[in-house]
Amino acid sequence: MERPKKPAAIPVSPIQPTPQVSISDDNSRVTATLPTGQRVEVLLYGATVISWKSANGRENLFLSDKAILDGSKPVRGGVPLVFPVFGPPKADHPTGKLPQHGFARNSRWEYLGKSSSESSTLPNSKGDASVKLDFGLSHSMIDSSKWDYSFNLTYSVTLSQDNLETSLVVRNTGSSNYDFQVLFHTYLAIDDITQTTISGLEEVAFIDKTQGAKQTEPAKKAISITSETDRVYTLASEKPLAVAEQGKPRYEITRDMLSDVVVWNPWVEKAKSMADFGPEDGYKKMVCVEAGSVSAWNALEAGDTWEGGQRIKTV
Repeated sequence: MERPKKPAAIPVSPIQPTPQVSISDDNSRVTATLPTGQRVEVLLYGATVISWKSANGRENLFLSDKAILDGSKPVRGGVPLVFPVFGPPKADHPTGKLPQHGFARNSRWEYLGKSSSESSTLPNSKGDASVKLDFGLSHSMIDSSKWDYSFNLTYSVTLSQDNLETSLVVRNTGSSNYDFQVLFHTYLAIDDITQTTISGLEEVAFIDKTQGAKQTEPAKKAISITSETDRVYTLASEKPLAVAEQGKPRYEITRDMLSDVVVWNPWVEKAKSMADFGPEDGYKKMVCVEAGSVSAWNALEAGDTWEGGQRIKTV
């Protein structure tokens, strides 16, 4: 018998797709993929981002085809993390026993987990369509005979539809003060170095490391790479930098609490001299635009915390 008034059906909201995170079978890397197709892959050795792909599958990071990914040496490409010293350390400094660029990039980190709502640590970010991966490294996980200070590092990699963010929190968990430097050694993928320009540094003096760390006057024009390039710029502001190809914007880089920018390309001869750099003409397909704090030392008192980061946007 038909009921004259049937109760209305309860509407069911469709299940919204969520970011997917997976850990490789050998527990060596973590991969996150957004429902819209963007993807990031992080090697636990060095917490090194080794791939960042847009929704259309385009790779945004250069990774040498000779890069060593088995944890035996730092990765050539992606986003290696430099801490607590930039470059070869001076023998008379507390970091003097460490390898070049410190220990963060050649230590195995712990994967701490993911979040997909309060994802961003930088201003004006879109948290709704993003996923944040957190990684940790502490004093007990390294050879403390080479740098005997208590610390806790939390490194966050946030993937959203148009952005990749990397941020680092440094906590001094001991009773002694110490100094450190930090850098996100980002290898950006490009199509042709001869058609690539970097703008935002036109009015900034720089240290030219290919000329014996010579202090050099501002170029007054966008950077074009035509030879081996290794420059350190110190900026008074955090205005964005832009990387363009054939006059069309490709990347926009925003920094937070990072006053320095390193621009690097090995060019022909240096590329040939590096055993883990490939292909031989790979220098044509990459440029490093590295946000950091390296021109001076950051002093961190016992119990204090420092935080900084970068956002790279595909345009």
